[in-house]
Amino acid sequence: MNDAMAAARLQTLRIEHRDLDAAIASLVAQGGDQLQLARLKKRKLRLRDEIAALEDSLIPDIIA
Repeated sequence: MNDAMAAARLQTLRIEHRDLDAAIASLVAQGGDQLQLARLKKRKLRLRDEIAALEDSLIPDIIA
């Protein structure tokens, strides 16, 4: 994956992560299904991990 593709994927993941924040907040405010809430939170954590991995791949390693 080249840098442009990785940057585009990173942007997509960040948008999805932000959307999940809104969905979780809405579900909590409505007192929604706890199972659905747990699934959304797990998905959000997986997205965070994928975002961190992509960010690490875009930052070059500099040996000091």
